[in-house]
Amino acid sequence: MARSIFLFNTHDLPHRAGEMREYELDLKITEAVGVDLLSVKPGETIELDLRIQSVDEGVLATARVVADATGECTRCLKPITWPIDENFTELYYYETASSKTSSKRGAKGKSGKEAEIDLDEDDLSFLDGDDIDLEPAIRDAIILNLAVNPLCTEDCPGLEDKKGENWAYLSQAQPQTPTDQRWSALKDFPLKN
Repeated sequence: MARSIFLFNTHDLPHRAGEMREYELDLKITEAVGVDLLSVKPGETIELDLRIQSVDEGVLATARVVADATGECTRCLKPITWPIDENFTELYYYETASSKTSSKRGAKGKSGKEAEIDLDEDDLSFLDGDDIDLEPAIRDAIILNLAVNPLCTEDCPGLEDKKGENWAYLSQAQPQTPTDQRWSALKDFPLKN
């Protein structure tokens, strides 16, 4: 099985607190990262400016993620490009730190500093040997930066109901609101103020 492009080996980083290394990575992805309407497509590159620091508990990864997501406008279906420039910080714990954390969690009575640390193990990231898995942090940075309903412009008029043409390309003489024949009898109805 091929090694994931999101795995990063921290072997060059000494296990002494305060040590730091910086890297510039270009990750050519093989599957889409994003949501159905808007995503970084397979074959595209995610640029990653990565800084890893050795701390007492493990390795602290700080990165800047730069990419371009492509998709369609939700109103007019015109192709759009969504620039992504997001940062993330993630702490990857050493395996010895995980055993300390689980022993703290297993204790019945919590007091002092132990009471303040109430971490759910699902939210923690751990080193696998010398490898850190950057995929969850990169995916979060990209997906949380995407629009739920992406638009080509803020005032995109969308598509015309009957013919499916883009309102922006239709002539001004054409009515912008379609008339519904069911309401035609009320057109001349006198309204009192």
